[in-house]
Amino acid sequence: MNTPSLILPFLALILSPLLVGIVNRTKAFFAGRTGQPLFQLYFDLAKLLRKGAVYSKTTSWIFRAGPVVQLAAAITALFVLPWGGASAPFHFNGDLILLAYLMGLMRFFTVLAALDTGSAFEGMGASREVQFSALAEPALLVGLAAAAHAGHDHIAPPLGNFQGALSLSGIYSSLSMDAWLSSGPALLMVAGALFVVFLAENSRIPFDDPNTHLELTMIHEVMILDHGGPDLAMILYGASLKMWLLGSLTAGLIVPVRTGNAWLDASAVFAGLCFLALLTGVVESTMARLRLLRVPQLLVSAGFLSTLALILLLWR
Repeated sequence: MNTPSLILPFLALILSPLLVGIVNRTKAFFAGRTGQPLFQLYFDLAKLLRKGAVYSKTTSWIFRAGPVVQLAAAITALFVLPWGGASAPFHFNGDLILLAYLMGLMRFFTVLAALDTGSAFEGMGASREVQFSALAEPALLVGLAAAAHAGHDHIAPPLGNFQGALSLSGIYSSLSMDAWLSSGPALLMVAGALFVVFLAENSRIPFDDPNTHLELTMIHEVMILDHGGPDLAMILYGASLKMWLLGSLTAGLIVPVRTGNAWLDASAVFAGLCFLALLTGVVESTMARLRLLRVPQLLVSAGFLSTLALILLLWR
């Protein structure tokens, strides 16, 4: 385990709220507004941490545990996430499945906390959240399987005695420009599928609008209406970490810089992550939100893209 592998998760803890700022600044630019400061989320988190929390008498310990478990799962996931050519601090055969389960755990406790309030309104949002996530997860897992197969035939940087097919570190260390030259169309489909999953899992347009207050269209935001103070701060911070996690998986695929210098490779992925946040702002500024009946169709299409990419790579 080298030094960059240990430091990069802590850098993610510091820099992840910056991605939300990039998205908001991009949207403000397209709208012709000055917009929020780039570090607005940092200010919001500091303000929320100074406030108190109010709990309904109808809620139980589940409501209070939801934000804590969500944030703990997001932080744990950072330590199995590889960056550039550097392996994750904790990598083993199957950590890909662990990452998927950790993100599922975040969603599970967020939904439980929403249902614990006894509000039919929050239950409606929880139902939609679970439905869309169930369609997004196959696209993510199949897409990563295709990426693993694309890099299988190329030389990967050494990871000690470990080269697991189900390890994110093994998958991303094997991706390089050579993999793009030989499997470019398939990897492009995987990148498109991962970007769709990135938008869906982070509740961005065209799937959800994080700024909406319309009762019939809210999905993720409705589930956290009863949270406030430090609890809301943990939820917002956990959401920024989730954006960092899924964005890193996408950026690591589209920017496969492998120079041998861990810091240079990580900087390239961070630049790709900022570009992804910029692209998210462009999408939100140029597209309208889809009708709820159209959202599953787009997620299923992302799954088909991942599956088609895997089939092409298996048959080449």
